Amino acid sequence: MPDNDVTQPGRLQRLLGYLEADPTNLALLGDAANAAIDESRLEAAAGLLERYRTLAPLPPGLLNAEGVVAMRSGRYEQARTAFTALRQAGHDHPAIRFNLAWLSAVEGDFASVVALADDAVIQAVPRAATLKVQALHHLGDLDAALAFGQALLAQRPGDDDLLGALSVAAMDADDYALAARLAGQAQGGADALTTRGLVALNEEDAPRAMDLFDEALADHPDAPRAWIGKGLGLLVTGDLDGAAPLLEKGAGIFATHLGSWLAAGWAQFLRRDLAAARRNFETALQQDDTFAETHGALAVVDLAEGKIDSAKRRTDIALRLDKDCFGAALARMMLLQMQGNPQLAERIRDRALSLPAGVNGKTLAQAIAGFGLTAGKGGKPQ
Repeated sequence: MPDNDVTQPGRLQRLLGYLEADPTNLALLGDAANAAIDESRLEAAAGLLERYRTLAPLPPGLLNAEGVVAMRSGRYEQARTAFTALRQAGHDHPAIRFNLAWLSAVEGDFASVVALADDAVIQAVPRAATLKVQALHHLGDLDAALAFGQALLAQRPGDDDLLGALSVAAMDADDYALAARLAGQAQGGADALTTRGLVALNEEDAPRAMDLFDEALADHPDAPRAWIGKGLGLLVTGDLDGAAPLLEKGAGIFATHLGSWLAAGWAQFLRRDLAAARRNFETALQQDDTFAETHGALAVVDLAEGKIDSAKRRTDIALRLDKDCFGAALARMMLLQMQGNPQLAERIRDRALSLPAGVNGKTLAQAIAGFGLTAGKGGKPQ
């Protein structure tokens, strides 16, 4: 028996054919717009909704459809206008609140995400739980993110997205055992795979970590933590030229993740590109000028360039902000050894990179890994 679906047009095509004969039929326009959404024909859907609007106001169902089309097309302001209008008209459904919460996350308004993603939304829209965990993480309340998410796991033990988001929060809370357990429960997903990779990297199993980062990137090519993890994996195996651009790529996707910019800057410093190192450190400084490690890192670059006065000033700032600042400790060690002789900076830097028990018990490579593994101040999980 032949497969009739091969020769028959799709639903949207059939409805468009009917509209040619009856172009002002509102019911046909609405059905065609919804069919276009179902077939991911977003431009066609937007055009059909606009045709409807020229004939009559959009009813609630189509106003929601207009918001969905705008949201999926990246027209976030238009989407927010549509969903807000629905709520103001009394159509305060959980799916609409979820869409507004998602838009708030895109806009960086994480407090609104937490408020909008109430119990009704979480029960109606499975993705809302993950979104709320991520919002609490963004707000820096890791305890609340972990407590809320883990309480839901009893109902949703197989929710890979939720497990991945929780594993990232646990990682940033420095609870590697919990992070590993949560990520290990997931069947897949970029967040869980990346967390497994970071745990493996922390356990000095770079080959396993690299495999996991590659799996994560195959699942989600723009996962910033996976790019950073892969860059750190290359760093610890000595591939500085390969590590630096990957760390910068991850930092660029994260945008406000200070630890990533620091890791990228130190990687460039290791490969003796002081201009690139300074660029990355200054990007971190622009994000937050109260983070001690950024001032300490810039002090080290100043010293490597022979800018003694600037290095001393930055070191003092860093130590006032954090007496245990790694970069400041390294800069102070360099200052003591230089004794006013800028020509020693290159040799001292190379020695600092290879010390088996360097500043504060760490080599510079270990410190870089630490910056990259956790969000650091101003971190932005993805």
